[in-house]
Amino acid sequence: MATVTVSPGICGFTSTITATVDDMYNVEITIDSPCAKIQELAGQIAELSAFDEIRKPITESAVYQAAAAGRCHTACPIPSAVIKAIEVAAGLALPKDVTFTISKD
Repeated sequence: MATVTVSPGICGFTSTITATVDDMYNVEITIDSPCAKIQELAGQIAELSAFDEIRKPITESAVYQAAAAGRCHTACPIPSAVIKAIEVAAGLALPKDVTFTISKD
C-alpha cells in the first residue's frame, strides 16, 4: 500500500491518495479530498491495472483521461500523485517525496 498526501497550493484542497495492489498488480485507489472535481476523478479510477497505467503515454492514461473528463484544473498535481502512488504500491518505484517550490520575482 502507498499513501500520498498532497497540499496542492492556493486552492487549499489537501487530498490523501491511497493505492493498494493485489498479486495481479490490480490497484484499488481511494482519494479523500474536499474538491468536487477530485471526488469525481476518484470515482472514475477506483480500480486500475498498475502495468497498464504505467506503460501508457500520458495522453492515454486512465488517470489523466478521467482528470480531463472531470475538468480538473490543468495545473492540479493530484493526477500525477495518483500515478506516483500506483508506482510505489506496485513496487515499480521507490517512495520519494516530490517538491514544487514556486516563487514569483
